[in-house]
Amino acid sequence: MYLRLFLGMAAGGGLGALMGHFGQCSSGACPLTATWWRGAIFGAAIGAMIAGSMATPTPQ
Repeated sequence: MYLRLFLGMAAGGGLGALMGHFGQCSSGACPLTATWWRGAIFGAAIGAMIAGSMATPTPQ
């Protein structure tokens, strides 16, 4: 489960960083992708939420 969560965070962070780098707003109207590091933070958070929702529970 932790590996899936980490991979989701890494993939989301990477995509968010790319969006922040190539899709920068000069007006500052896009707060999620204004800079590459801000895009990476929000991308990792969204990736963690998606990966966490797809995780299967462990049998007890």
